[in-house]
Amino acid sequence: MHDTKERLSLFWIFALLNYLYADVVALFAIVGSPNLADAPHLPTWALLGSAVLMEIPIAMIVASRLLPFRTNRLTNIIAGAILTLVNGFLTFVPPLVGARTPALAEYLFFATIETVCTSVIVWQAWTWSGVEAAVRPERIVRQPEAGITSS
Repeated sequence: MHDTKERLSLFWIFALLNYLYADVVALFAIVGSPNLADAPHLPTWALLGSAVLMEIPIAMIVASRLLPFRTNRLTNIIAGAILTLVNGFLTFVPPLVGARTPALAEYLFFATIETVCTSVIVWQAWTWSGVEAAVRPERIVRQPEAGITSS
């Protein structure tokens, strides 16, 4: 896998699956709690905000493959930076300032993986050269009349 577009798309899939599974694990903890009335209830604006945040990696899976080089590079840097900062801020800052958080050990585990992954996306996009984008790998197809029989 040498194509940066493909690599970025796969990193977005990896990040999205970690976001989703972390939410599933958190949901299991809420459903399994003895008193559902004590479970956190998010206001509508928070649910909308989390929906928008989850739409970013979903859209970036496709956008990373379809956008032209300059737009693709910039979009990956911006989207990756936004998710890295939001995830890092919501996960790691409250415990540092002494705020009580509902973050469980497994959620911190997922958040660390997600933050590293989106940081890697930003780095990959930042160091992506235009030379690689201009050169498209071509596959050699079997053409017996031209004397080409293997790839």
